[in-house]
Amino acid sequence: MIVCIPDVLTAAEVAKLREDAPKAPFVSGSATAGNRARRIKNNEEISQKAEERKPLYEIVIGALMRNRDFMRAAQPKRILAPLISRYRPGMAYGNHIDNSLMGPPAARARVDVSVTVFIADVNDYDGGELAIHSPFGFQSVKLPAGWAVVYPSSTLHEVTEVTRGERLVAVTWIQSLLRDDHQREIVAHLARIRDKLGEIAPEDPETDLAHHAYENLLRMWSET
Repeated sequence: MIVCIPDVLTAAEVAKLREDAPKAPFVSGSATAGNRARRIKNNEEISQKAEERKPLYEIVIGALMRNRDFMRAAQPKRILAPLISRYRPGMAYGNHIDNSLMGPPAARARVDVSVTVFIADVNDYDGGELAIHSPFGFQSVKLPAGWAVVYPSSTLHEVTEVTRGERLVAVTWIQSLLRDDHQREIVAHLARIRDKLGEIAPEDPETDLAHHAYENLLRMWSET
């Protein structure tokens, strides 16, 4: 399931990230790539040693956690620390899948869901599309500033070459309560139905049924 979510970041948060990210030290993105991905990853990321990264990460994680559509789609158990990445002309990230496990050795997280939050606007750069090779075909994603895309970490994907300007994004990964993407999709759809019925027919028995079904599917499928 690939989900594009509007307005995850507010305009003020986008402005803050744009203002403060360039003040932090950027290093080669190869430092956070696996052995195979390192040969095809050509971008820059805020150094993991930089103290300046922490307030930026808090903005991104806070925005995701308050967003209902993200919570429905990802069902997060754990959100890993984001990376603030930039691509300048000539930079790209070739076809790859994300690592199955991330985090320090003593606290590994299984990676189920990948997230890209767009900070630069679509008019700020040419190229730089997130190209996802899904089971339903090739999908190219390039979203307005503040939007996010959520997709299974198991899918083959790439960032095409930037030919003008600068692509600035935050990327992060989720260990989900629901390991299986098909189960996450079903639960996300049911959550939307539950919430809509709660708005338009809060007293109807069908609303209670939707709540019961949602909770019991989570009880059946979730891994805590």
